[in-house]
Amino acid sequence: MPYILIQVTDEGVTKQQKEALIAGATDLVVNVLHKDPEATFVVIDEVNTDNWGHGGEVVTQRRQREAARRKS
Repeated sequence: MPYILIQVTDEGVTKQQKEALIAGATDLVVNVLHKDPEATFVVIDEVNTDNWGHGGEVVTQRRQREAARRKS
């Protein structure tokens, strides 16, 4: 019974995009591992950017800095 966890930041992933991720991830384990799609679970965990770090920095701060740099 495959369990697939997809984690993304909560920055506007649409319902249609989530549906595509679920369908695509399910198709992948069916095609590669020959698993039953009815026994495959996909969870999308949307993480607030304050709770996601990259390069030793909170993503919220990185996004703000990058936005300010683009405005300059």
